[in-house]
Amino acid sequence: MRDDITDVPGFLAGSAEDPVALTGCSVVLCPAEGAVAGFDQRGGAGGTRETDPLGVAHIVEKVHGVLLTGGSAFGLDAAGGVVRYLERRGIGFATRGGCVPIVPAAVLYDLGIGRSDLRPDADMAERACSEAETGAALRLGNAGAGCGATIGKILGPARA
Repeated sequence: MRDDITDVPGFLAGSAEDPVALTGCSVVLCPAEGAVAGFDQRGGAGGTRETDPLGVAHIVEKVHGVLLTGGSAFGLDAAGGVVRYLERRGIGFATRGGCVPIVPAAVLYDLGIGRSDLRPDADMAERACSEAETGAALRLGNAGAGCGATIGKILGPARA
């Protein structure tokens, strides 16, 4: 037992980051049949994707992965990498048009910490998925979405 999300049978987690840009993303992959999830948004400028399916009145009852990413609003593009990764494996919500992976994502603002022109993207998220598939221990701290995460900048970076 490692005392992390991967202790729950069927769940995998992985991260990828750019140490020069000081940004990254972290993914939790759910069991193939999906998992029930909930959502609570905090902060003054939250950014999300695919959080509507987490509502109680939505037709979709399960998610197939969750992505946490840096890059502010630009980082939401990274979720497409998780969706592609799961689609290739036939994991997702069954529709007439094929399987549609449901992957809620949330961002944090890390622009200005490293290189703001380099942001998490679909390729980085796929690398995080590949790391998750190895079953390696979840990296904590300044890894993945935590790579450029900081707090206390309301009074400016010098006071953070």
